[in-house]
Amino acid sequence: MQFIITGRNINITNGLREAVESKIGKLEKYFAPDTVVNVTLSVDKDRHKIEVTIPVKGSIIRSEQVSNDMYVSIDLAQEIIERQLKKYKSKLIDKHQAASSFKKEYVENDYFDEEEIRIERTKKFDIKPMYPEDAAVQMELLGHSFYIFVNADTNQTNVIYKRKGGTYGLIEPEE
Repeated sequence: MQFIITGRNINITNGLREAVESKIGKLEKYFAPDTVVNVTLSVDKDRHKIEVTIPVKGSIIRSEQVSNDMYVSIDLAQEIIERQLKKYKSKLIDKHQAASSFKKEYVENDYFDEEEIRIERTKKFDIKPMYPEDAAVQMELLGHSFYIFVNADTNQTNVIYKRKGGTYGLIEPEE
C-alpha cells in the first residue's frame, strides 16, 4: 500500500506517520500492493480527525473518525474500514471488474454478513422545482437531514443535506 498522508493544523511527526502506516497498513491483507491510501489528519481545538480514503475500481472506501486523541481516531478508522470490507465484500467486488484492486485471499474468502441491507419502506412523492434555499427551508420544516428536489435554475434533480456544524451541502449531477 502506498500512503499519502497530509496534515491540517497538525505537523505529521514520525510517530504519527508510523502509527498510520502500521494501523491502516493492517488493511494491506485485503488490497493489491499498488493501492493508494489517502490519509488526512486534522486538529481543531480538541477534535482530532482522521479521514481515510481508498479508491478502488468502481468504489471508494472511506472512513472519517473524530476523537480527542489522534491515535484513538486512527484505531477507529482502521476498525471501521475493516468492518466495511467484510460487510460489503459482495457489493465491492464484481468478479469481472474490481477484483484486481483486491488481494486474491480477500476475494476468495467468505465473510458472513453481520447485517444484510434491507429496504424497509419506500416513499413516493412529487418532486417540485424550487431553489436550493427553499429546499433547505422545506427540509428543516420536515425535520429531515436531506431533501430531494428539482433545481428551478438547472431543472435537474438535486439533494440538499445538513452538514456537521449546521451548514448545508448541495449535491448536483455532473453534466
